[in-house]
Amino acid sequence: MAAFSIFSRFLLRSKQFASIRSFHMSSARERSEKVLEELKGKNPYFEKYASKIAAVQQNSPEEFLSRLDNVDKEKKKPKFGLSEVQRDYSELLQPKAPLGTEASRDITHRKLSDVMRLELIEDKSADDIKHLWLEYHRDKDVITAAIPVDQFNQMMECAKQYPVFILPIPRSEGYEFIMLQFAANTIHFTPLLNYQVHKENAPECLNITMFTECSDKGIILMRGEYDTKVINAQEAQCLANQVQLYYCQKNVSKLHLLETFTRHPDKFKHMDIIEELNNLKI
Repeated sequence: MAAFSIFSRFLLRSKQFASIRSFHMSSARERSEKVLEELKGKNPYFEKYASKIAAVQQNSPEEFLSRLDNVDKEKKKPKFGLSEVQRDYSELLQPKAPLGTEASRDITHRKLSDVMRLELIEDKSADDIKHLWLEYHRDKDVITAAIPVDQFNQMMECAKQYPVFILPIPRSEGYEFIMLQFAANTIHFTPLLNYQVHKENAPECLNITMFTECSDKGIILMRGEYDTKVINAQEAQCLANQVQLYYCQKNVSKLHLLETFTRHPDKFKHMDIIEELNNLKI
């Protein structure tokens, strides 16, 4: 009796499972048939592969739907740069840590000795220092460069007139505007949306510091640290390149945009800087 009771329960569960599976199969088939009808009207190549599509749809509607989901995911991947990590915009509700904590320690006046051992470059030439600097950061999540002193001086002179500006970076669906601000020998970057929410407490997505300890040898060592949750290395480099073009070169159209943004913000058009980016030549 006990064995029969167990078998009866097993049989009942099997019937229930079969009924549930039948329901899921029926539901999947109905969904796949609906999708199939939509494809007929939207896809110009449907007729060419109609027989193969129908075979998969009839034999395994779940597989049919799974393949369609994979196609949709591929279409949604960003076309710019590396695969973009999905932004979690709930982060906008989190301002940066209060002043005085390690997370927000003021690095405006960081010294080169905080980054590397100065004895490594004491007796080196400018070319050797540049090579060591780039090699030192090769495997780190930073962007680096060694820029001529005259280019740095021109940048800082321009920054005195235009200390705040916005730059665009391409995203999978359009552009995101990043606000920058010069402070001493440092450039702070934050998404414009973050700034609109938190003002001066907006968390940074990129921080570029320019170390002047080697200026007597004709070069300035630049290092940019970025938040990998917000931008990737390619986007950080894109911002650094745009800063160079706007602040280190006397380009008439770019100087006009800096002037308009600073002196006549009501006449500033965001599409103008997007157009400049589209015509970007480094």
